[in-house]
Amino acid sequence: MTTFVSRATQSASKYKCFTPWLAAAFSIALTAPALGDSWEGSIGAGVTYSPDYLGSDDYDTRAWPVLNLTYGDQLSINVRNGIEWHAVRNGNWTASPFIGYTFGRDNKGDISQFEKVDAGATLGLRVSYQQGFWRYSVAGSTPVSGDVEGAKFSANAALRMPVSERTLFTLTPSVTYSNEKWTESLFGVSMQDSARSGVAAYAPDGGYWRMGVNASLSYFLTPEWTATGFVGTTHLTGSAADSPIVNELGSNWQVLTGVSLSYRF
Repeated sequence: MTTFVSRATQSASKYKCFTPWLAAAFSIALTAPALGDSWEGSIGAGVTYSPDYLGSDDYDTRAWPVLNLTYGDQLSINVRNGIEWHAVRNGNWTASPFIGYTFGRDNKGDISQFEKVDAGATLGLRVSYQQGFWRYSVAGSTPVSGDVEGAKFSANAALRMPVSERTLFTLTPSVTYSNEKWTESLFGVSMQDSARSGVAAYAPDGGYWRMGVNASLSYFLTPEWTATGFVGTTHLTGSAADSPIVNELGSNWQVLTGVSLSYRF
């Protein structure tokens, strides 16, 4: 495994993609207290070992932010779901418009001769239902900046279950569908990319499904500090799995592992 120190420069460049998103999040966090409510949540940092890009079989160690904030019942901000406004609450049901983020694709390693795909912001809507330890949700989103186009729809079931007084276990199975335009953005091989790299040109003839499951174990070191270890795997299917980017240069199985340390306030 490549050491974190040796990847510091690459991690920093990868981390820059979060700058506009994090700037917006912290801007909201700084201005919202004037409304008379209060922020709660946790901030911190971690390290992940994950593929270079979606579909790659080459892995890197990277820095990763931890950001989970709530502002009363009105607003929540976290790295996974973005900035959510909980516009409708009815019993255990919640409907939340959100500003999210989609990763692009760096031109490194096996696809160094490909055109880079810039990441960008997304707009979407999430509907969720809380039942005991489980929270079920469905969401749809579309990019509003960057090079990715199209639409993505996802559903997941998140279990948050205390194991002991100091230990929390989470399990999140999920399924995601990305339409043809979204698939083309990340897994298509243009004639220009083909000419530069020697990889056959490829135009997806449809979208693809992505199935995955993530698990984490958090240990509360003190009432404020928490250490977390996490692992997840994802399987690409359909037009994504058929792309030369995946079936010739990469893998349709993607794995993520990591650890983090966060401070709750």
